[in-house]
Amino acid sequence: MARCALGAALLVASAAPVIAEPVLNDAAREAAVAKLIEEARESPPALRVLLRGMPKGGDLHNHLAGAIYAEDFLTWAAAKGLCVDEAGLSVEPPPCPAERAIDRFAATNEFGMDRLIDAMSTRGFQRGVGQNDVSGHTQFFRSFDRFGKMGGETAKMLTATRRIAAGDHVSYLELDHNTNTLVSVVRAAGDAPIAAADLAAAYASEAKDFAPLVPRARAELDADEAASAKAMACGTAAAEPACKVAVHYLFQALRALPPRQVYRSLILGFMMADADPRFVGVNIVMPEDAWLARRDYGLHMAMIRFLVAKYPRVKLTLHAGEVTLGQVPPADLKDHIAQAVAVGAKRIGHGTGIAFEDEAEDTMARMAREGIAVEINLTSNAVILGVKGADHPMRLYRAHGVPVVLSTDDEGVLRSDMTNEYVRAVREQGLTYPELKQIARAGLAYSFVPGGPLWSDPVALVPVAACADFATPSCSKYLAGNEKARLQADLEHQFAAYEGARLARAGKVP
Repeated sequence: MARCALGAALLVASAAPVIAEPVLNDAAREAAVAKLIEEARESPPALRVLLRGMPKGGDLHNHLAGAIYAEDFLTWAAAKGLCVDEAGLSVEPPPCPAERAIDRFAATNEFGMDRLIDAMSTRGFQRGVGQNDVSGHTQFFRSFDRFGKMGGETAKMLTATRRIAAGDHVSYLELDHNTNTLVSVVRAAGDAPIAAADLAAAYASEAKDFAPLVPRARAELDADEAASAKAMACGTAAAEPACKVAVHYLFQALRALPPRQVYRSLILGFMMADADPRFVGVNIVMPEDAWLARRDYGLHMAMIRFLVAKYPRVKLTLHAGEVTLGQVPPADLKDHIAQAVAVGAKRIGHGTGIAFEDEAEDTMARMAREGIAVEINLTSNAVILGVKGADHPMRLYRAHGVPVVLSTDDEGVLRSDMTNEYVRAVREQGLTYPELKQIARAGLAYSFVPGGPLWSDPVALVPVAACADFATPSCSKYLAGNEKARLQADLEHQFAAYEGARLARAGKVP
């Protein structure tokens, strides 16, 4: 990157000016920080200290509901007067005996409260795939049923997630999130069969009937965002650092449901993403190994193919290949990622099962050629699938030139954060500091953030023509009109500041 400042015209997503560093992407400075990280490689605590402050770009695979820690959910539940259920594994509405009011239960039953938090997360599963005859997979997914009864806390969830991101030096969140207005009608689609030949007729009816819901869903998000911004004092002199974390959303369709319900959730997702620029794409979620998700995978792809043709502006990232050997029959390992790429996915979530696909090398070659990134979730894959270390395909993807980003998936349920993902990438995948920087940049380059990019080549760091000289008015104008470019430019300043501060603390001059 050129050795010059972007100047006062550089703005982050919050429109606050950034103080320019005099030198960006200094090779000697980067090498000196890389040496510090190599020296700490064998010490996870030392690595965490070094990497906590590292700028980490975007988190592109982060489910808002799963980003929340059980302790936060329980605090909000206590304020609403909810109770611990009789089994001590979840919460329920009142009335209940006084001893099961959450605050009273916590005060009189310390180990019961520990058990409740364990039940609402994968705490205790982080060292292996399972314990007490329950797999990490089962524990993870049933956690959502146990705290999903809360409802109505989206604003608090947004606030908590942005605060975690700010503490981790993540500058952009692409959150998987559905508004209650739209999700509330999904199950009403019923369970009557539907085939690929029925998709056009079903769409015509569904889109017409549910178009009035989209403005209501947008108003719901307006209110949640405003409440979150108020809680963080955004736009005032007392604004929290989390206010600077930019946020967009992915509508998450639900795959482990009867096919008409899946189709309705997809239709609503495409409609919302087409209407509201805050929703930058559509995803499909829930366990890929669930009975209905397995049975109907091809049908789901047909649904998506139909909707992509109807809404060509809507971008697509798909959970695909979140399976591994022994978890599902061989037929479910052979082509899920290939199918997702074929229907137009611009990113693949997880992609853990790539090595078991029939055309793995062809699929990775296409992903590399077309710039289809894979969202790597190291903690999630270790806890849910038992895939970690040398068994994880992250190095395979990188060897084939597939763009790679690191993400948290469900950091609250998984008891992780983005810094932990970076530590794991160093310790388990052998990544170096320059490679971590490349991944942090990729988290913005392959995001669905609106606007043009800063880099015409995000690997070689070749700037777009307007910013061939960052000090020119043309570059200032370009940055002002392109959110993605602003975030990318700000990331470079964050790298310069981080590296300078790290070396100063170490008493070293590059």
